[in-house]
Amino acid sequence: MNNFSHWNEEGRPKMVDISEKDVTKRTAIARGTITLSDELYEAIQKGGIKKGDPLQVAQIAGIMGAKKTPDLIPMCHPIMLQGVDFEFEYTKAESGYELHIQATVKCTGKTGVEMEALTAVSVAALTFYDMCKAVDKRMVIKDIYLVQKSGGKSGTFVHHV
Repeated sequence: MNNFSHWNEEGRPKMVDISEKDVTKRTAIARGTITLSDELYEAIQKGGIKKGDPLQVAQIAGIMGAKKTPDLIPMCHPIMLQGVDFEFEYTKAESGYELHIQATVKCTGKTGVEMEALTAVSVAALTFYDMCKAVDKRMVIKDIYLVQKSGGKSGTFVHHV
């Protein structure tokens, strides 16, 4: 007998059975940061990214990423997401700028949406990088983390940074 939730009696991976869990409203918020140079920031502000507006494309990609999470993370359940939204904020850094990406994911279901929020931020950041790499490849994607989650048996979690 093993004590791992994602392993069956034979010691092989399994998807956890959530059929007996209660349906609750679930929300997760995740954040991440991308560092960018002054040159790249100026190009974005002036509409100088040849592929188009990197934030619009990153937001669409992030939404798609949230919806595709169970295709990427093996033990995630397919979830009927009921909302995915983003906030983007540029801040001046010691050197260059930082883009802060925040995704909020919501559903009413039997399992949480933390992985969907984290995936949404990750895919949005990767897409932003792809949109802007022709101008500057020195961007750094960093600090992707769960800000908070609510709902379910474990209740509310808040990451105090």
